[in-house]
Amino acid sequence: MASFIVIVLFLIGFAFFYSHQKRVANMPAEFPEKWRQILLTEVPYYQWLDAAERKHFENGILRFLTRVRITGVQVDVDLTDKLLVASSAVIPVFGFPDWHYSFLNEVLLYPASFDQSYDINSKEEIILGMVGSGSMEGKMILSKPALHRGYENHEDKQNVGIHEFIHLLDKEDGAVDGIPAALNDKKFAVPWLKLIHRQTALMLKGKSDINPYGATNEKEFLAVAGEYFFERPALLQKNHPDLYQLLAIAFHQDRAKQDGSKLAEKAALYRNDPCPCGSGEKFKKCCMDNKAVTKT
Repeated sequence: MASFIVIVLFLIGFAFFYSHQKRVANMPAEFPEKWRQILLTEVPYYQWLDAAERKHFENGILRFLTRVRITGVQVDVDLTDKLLVASSAVIPVFGFPDWHYSFLNEVLLYPASFDQSYDINSKEEIILGMVGSGSMEGKMILSKPALHRGYENHEDKQNVGIHEFIHLLDKEDGAVDGIPAALNDKKFAVPWLKLIHRQTALMLKGKSDINPYGATNEKEFLAVAGEYFFERPALLQKNHPDLYQLLAIAFHQDRAKQDGSKLAEKAALYRNDPCPCGSGEKFKKCCMDNKAVTKT
């Protein structure tokens, strides 16, 4: 029996190693221009970066796709899907050089929402994203339509891909408890927990612009607040300066400070808005990359 288990573990390890080596072999040495254009069209966070930061982001994309499989379950997976998943992974850890997720080897894309039993289009539960545990340890499940909606609507402060990868980042210190490793120090942890409880009370009373799902518990508060931080950093800094300051420490990023002018421009015109040139096309498919366009 023991020898059988050893053989099974060897075969699993060999399969994982072979799969990893195949991904490495298929990965381009340089970031392809086609990939770059997809990021420029689909990922606002990438649009706000300067040239050096974009290079860092692209390296993070390549590193993630080398380490993690992306598999479709009853749905096809194309290049845009892979780049949106990888972007969701890179954004929360952009402030941590050479980061890789210790607890992840595969992301599963589903064609719709699912439930705790992984049944698709369940009428009992509507789950859009989940970090696996138990038999699903090392895996993440994302609804493909929800993943895309997170990038199509940049005003709603919600992005399921970023949300789930924040949970994984939270897990890196050994526990998904809503306290990022950078805030584990007492001088940060105590103010962080007090802030969570204060904000949760306001959310439950309907007196906060933070998604009320964040009031579920501390770990969901971190993920929801993190979505807000990455989607609308300047607005979060304006409306919740204390929360913004602690999240900037937690994620090692200060996007509102670095990209305030760009964010102010983006606030008036989003990529899925009608193009101001009058073509009838969406802005992202028309003049978004044309520097002659004036945004007010």
